[in-house]
Amino acid sequence: MSVIKPEIDALLEKTEHNPFLLCSIASKRACDINNMVRGQHLRVAAIQEFDDITTVASGKDPVSIAMTEIEDGTLGFVKEDFDEGVRGANTIAL
Repeated sequence: MSVIKPEIDALLEKTEHNPFLLCSIASKRACDINNMVRGQHLRVAAIQEFDDITTVASGKDPVSIAMTEIEDGTLGFVKEDFDEGVRGANTIAL
């Protein structure tokens, strides 16, 4: 599988040409989308037999949705927060 649309170069441009950052942002958002769809499905299933709402929404790949949001600029990151998270994850505990 490869990223064709949106183009990988456009996505990397939005994430400082850092593939790790791109993957981190996209995977976090894809998880959020999955959780949102799952929660919506459970709410609808509790009140009706057939869930036609989340069937339409869940037909799209969450990673593709996240990549499109990155390209559109609707999904981004705060550089200082990201850098702090990386520094904190790489500290040596004595």
